[in-house]
Amino acid sequence: MNKKDLSESDIKEKFITPAVTKAGWDEHTQLGREIFFTDGRIYVKGKITARGKRKFADYILFYKPNVPIAIIEAKDNNHSVKAGIQQALGYANTLDIPFVFSSNGDGFYFHDKTVTSGNIENELSNDEFPSPEQLWEKYKKYKGIEDKEVESVVSTDYFLDGSGRSPRYYQQIAINRTIEAVAKKQERILLVMATGTGKTYTAFQIIYRLWKSEAKKRILFLADRTSLIDQTARGDFRHFKDAMTIIKHKQIDTAYNVYLALYQGLSDSKSDDAYKQFSPEFFDLIVVDECHRGSAKEDSKWREILDYFKTATHLGMTATPKETTETSNIHYFGEPVYTYSLRQGIDDGFLAPYKVIKVTLDIDAEGWRPTKGFLDKNGNPVEDRIYNRTDFDKNIVVDERRELVARKITEFLKGNDRFAKTIVFCIDIEHAEGMRTALANANADLVAQNNKYVMQITGDNEEGKRELDSFINPSERYPVIATTSKLMTTGVDAQTCKLIVLDSNIGSPTEFKQIIGRGTRINEEYGKTYFTIMDFRNVTNLFADPNFDGDPVMIKDVTEDDDISGTDDEITDEPIIDVVDGGDVVFPTPEYPTITGGGFIVAEPNPREKIRVNGVEVKIVNERVQYLGADGRIITESLKDYTKKNVIEKYATLETFLNSWKNADKKKAIVEALEQQGIFFEALKEEIGKDFDPFDLICHVAFEAKPLTRKERANNVKKRNYFTKYGEKAQSVIKSLLDKYADDDLLTIESLDVLKLDPLNKLGSPLEIINAFGGKENYIQALKELENELYKAA
Repeated sequence: MNKKDLSESDIKEKFITPAVTKAGWDEHTQLGREIFFTDGRIYVKGKITARGKRKFADYILFYKPNVPIAIIEAKDNNHSVKAGIQQALGYANTLDIPFVFSSNGDGFYFHDKTVTSGNIENELSNDEFPSPEQLWEKYKKYKGIEDKEVESVVSTDYFLDGSGRSPRYYQQIAINRTIEAVAKKQERILLVMATGTGKTYTAFQIIYRLWKSEAKKRILFLADRTSLIDQTARGDFRHFKDAMTIIKHKQIDTAYNVYLALYQGLSDSKSDDAYKQFSPEFFDLIVVDECHRGSAKEDSKWREILDYFKTATHLGMTATPKETTETSNIHYFGEPVYTYSLRQGIDDGFLAPYKVIKVTLDIDAEGWRPTKGFLDKNGNPVEDRIYNRTDFDKNIVVDERRELVARKITEFLKGNDRFAKTIVFCIDIEHAEGMRTALANANADLVAQNNKYVMQITGDNEEGKRELDSFINPSERYPVIATTSKLMTTGVDAQTCKLIVLDSNIGSPTEFKQIIGRGTRINEEYGKTYFTIMDFRNVTNLFADPNFDGDPVMIKDVTEDDDISGTDDEITDEPIIDVVDGGDVVFPTPEYPTITGGGFIVAEPNPREKIRVNGVEVKIVNERVQYLGADGRIITESLKDYTKKNVIEKYATLETFLNSWKNADKKKAIVEALEQQGIFFEALKEEIGKDFDPFDLICHVAFEAKPLTRKERANNVKKRNYFTKYGEKAQSVIKSLLDKYADDDLLTIESLDVLKLDPLNKLGSPLEIINAFGGKENYIQALKELENELYKAA
């Protein structure tokens, strides 16, 4: 057979794989084929979500498991040998791989990132493909791995638990870069990874490999929440078994290798610092989880621990590096060795995209001034001044404001899912307590069924804290709504959280991003593919921060009369003009309150008494909408325009589309291809009509053809009576298929499973139905004829 007639798969099998294995690459342990390295971005239109295409490399070559050093992009022989090099370079940049190859079977085109002078690209014959040892030597030189001790650490195996789990590509990069930095004696290291991307698993693999290589023999993992320590110990760190301990009650035992501890469990102002029971040289490595917290401040108690163990390597991990005039992660830890951002996580499909509903209250935007002689609920006169959003719930409590917030949250949940896990972030503990009451009253029917439907989960509330694990457990139904202040801003792994409510004056981009991180985890088993932020305090103005790196798929500002119960369904072509309601708002930068025993954050020690009022009219103002397109950029066009643009990119004319549809063995393939391109048929049905199938939706929206309903198409076929050529039973089957098409859609009847469904199952077993046409092949041919009749021009 002519080489030009071979498919890409044949080229790989007959030429590329043999050339690579002949060079010494083990086909089973070093040669990875068609490796998917992203999950495919989740696109959101209304309530409908679909995944885009997953990215995959034709070949990734590993020197050792999880240590990738080369990538090969394959093409068929109708392409040149270098045709895939740019595609491969893009993948290599993402995957942090230095050796890049393209091949069409005739040879290899080699791009070598380690070259600093001379030719960076060369053509190689199939017999000249480099061996693992050749590329490893170049890799070591490129990475500065200059002696055997460093190489021994860098090449230490990952932990494998037998489940087949392995690090995602960005975790692999983070682990390998950190190991390399430690091996080369870098004293302080910073890793920045968005919330929900597996920082703890990454930390475990780093610690495990350094421990196994004996580069680091005693390791301290520091966190600032009891829940974080418990999650870590129960999770991946459990594999350390008897080598690990949790430091509790300041009881120190020096017989272990891996120690988990709270900062405040080692150091506080009440007694002697427990960490001093260790010698200053005891630990070789200290991993600082959520290092954007107090460890970044030079005068913090937490930094005393790091300074005491100054001979150890310090690794900081955070989703949000903190940079202020007083606090700097980078000043202490240095520039990150690797950053995996929120935006990248969403683009790769590892993190959930999100929508924003902005609810602006009139008294927040315009301020509220009490009338002369206005009395608070205790009968005392209220100070005559203008109160605004920075005052409400901090200095003054307006009952009607809290009731309206609770009502809007409830309205949204009623229109979507009343059992969607929801976190309401409040000003302080008193506010969280008050919002629990308001939400309980707004949801009295469900609270009557189970009083844990809404719970206050704050540092001072023991009942609520005990329910935190149940809240974050996907299989536990209750609590559904959690009201909190600071406790749940960080480190709470809420996989199924679908609604985050902001009713707190958050001025810190760091805290804002941490809060968003509570919703970014995906759990498709429980239907969590995106989440919604409901903003009552204009906090989402922080999206305008140039350092913010993960845009929402929709922003909606609601008016007083807007029913937001159906907001999740919305797709609109209204443009957004993003202005600050009520003028510029200066938010105070919140100080983290005092930390007390148990590792939980509780309220400031002496909160001043709040003014409490009622009888205040509170309304909602403003509405605007926008959403993201398939390229990840915010667009303001309608769903119809968006669909038309994407369809015409693939099918330039109606005739092209009709030919493709007619010639497709299965129409499902065309529908799925369009869905991957960002077309959302369910959302189109909501807007245009639920009785149209994908064919008519595309013809109508993209090419302005008059659509026919499924029922109209089925009736047209029945009128033509073309199926009289079949036997009596086969005719009954075709009529039933037409009825099924009219009720459901084409994709239903294309599947053989339709034969198990009503009304087909009443005509006999699937085998009996197929035999009525003389066998499976004849049945499939009859189905194709039926499809042709359905889409025949009238």
